[in-house]
Amino acid sequence: MTLKLVAALVVLGQATVAAAGPVVIDIGDPNRSKYKIASPAPVEGSAALGKELSEAVRKDLDLSGWFITIDPKAFLADLKAEGTSINVDSWRAVGAQGVSKIRIVTAGDTATLSGFLYEVASGTQAVLSKSFTGKLSDARMLAHAWANEIVLHYTREASFFGSRITFSAGGKGKRDIYVMDFDGARVGRITSNGSLNILPAFSPSGGQIALTSYWRGNPDLYVVGAGGGRMKRIASYSGLNSGAAWSPDGSKIALTLTKDGNADIYVISASDGSVVSRLTKDSAIDTSPSWSPDGSKIAFVSNRQGGPQIFVVGAGGGSATRVSWQGSYNTTPSWSPRGDESKLAWTGQSDGGNFDIFVYDFKNKQTLKLTQGQGSNEEPTWAPNGRALAFTSSRKSGTGIYVQAADGKGEAILIYKGSAYTPDWGPAPKKLP
Repeated sequence: MTLKLVAALVVLGQATVAAAGPVVIDIGDPNRSKYKIASPAPVEGSAALGKELSEAVRKDLDLSGWFITIDPKAFLADLKAEGTSINVDSWRAVGAQGVSKIRIVTAGDTATLSGFLYEVASGTQAVLSKSFTGKLSDARMLAHAWANEIVLHYTREASFFGSRITFSAGGKGKRDIYVMDFDGARVGRITSNGSLNILPAFSPSGGQIALTSYWRGNPDLYVVGAGGGRMKRIASYSGLNSGAAWSPDGSKIALTLTKDGNADIYVISASDGSVVSRLTKDSAIDTSPSWSPDGSKIAFVSNRQGGPQIFVVGAGGGSATRVSWQGSYNTTPSWSPRGDESKLAWTGQSDGGNFDIFVYDFKNKQTLKLTQGQGSNEEPTWAPNGRALAFTSSRKSGTGIYVQAADGKGEAILIYKGSAYTPDWGPAPKKLP
């Protein structure tokens, strides 16, 4: 199964905006309401492809956290008569504020998606239109590109559509590394060595994945292409080589090593695995490093003050500062990639023994409990724009990987059903000029 970045797309045409200007969703307003939008399937061309791509747009908008998408069963419009235009009264009757229309044209192994965005209050003139061309096999990426334009139009900020998530899945003695689109589509297996492969982490470019594997007996650190291929072993020190976290520039990897007799945080070269520095030297167990977006700090887990808690140390070493004070068991820190704010997400044990996702804001020193009363929720990882979190959950609606807006608004959405471990959200996709 092909897993390609949206960089494979060739974008045609320019966005056009009506003279009245776009409706802007104030994403900084905590009291904002969600924008109600419809995404009907096109009536021309392949019905199956049209349905798939319109549903992809709808799911993207749901996952973004800014919209409420209207159930197609509620539509009253005569879609065949409308084509790519709209009848304002028909959409106003179902409560739609906006309508996304798409047209799909295929020729051989090529597909072109044309998108048209309408605001019901503005009438029948599209406020945004754009076309995208790419391989037919990557048609979903065209839908993601259009959905991203919708979010950009309303919020003035790019979303995470087109990005990917890696995770491990399998039984106790054997797990493999997988990669999927951020919405759970196009799942592909990256490793197949019959061993225990765990703790995958995307490189900043998205082209490589670091992982710990028992392929040769010892838990060593390997790097493999994000599309699969032969694994390259880069750290095989005696004992544990695990929990890789790439530096923002991709030149270094922080991880846990036990080569000197204790579990401590080290920084190694991403190219050859040579030790650059040792960040911790404590009799306690130090694990699970995570870099700050500017590369100046590293968060990690340590039991140096009793149960496991979250600490932060400078990337050059020095004394560590504890930042988690709520609860006696906190693990798996994940630093928000947003450069304009400083937030850490982690897994914390709640009353009753279940685990939940917490988000700590360094600016106001407040902690948000993102999940509650929905089974155990663990191993958070941030979307590349810092607006959402993916995590594993054992909630009643199904065990798997979920995505939820990072501000706690809205429900978590299941994107992968089944046992999965330690998801890691890759970088934002790139576009060709």
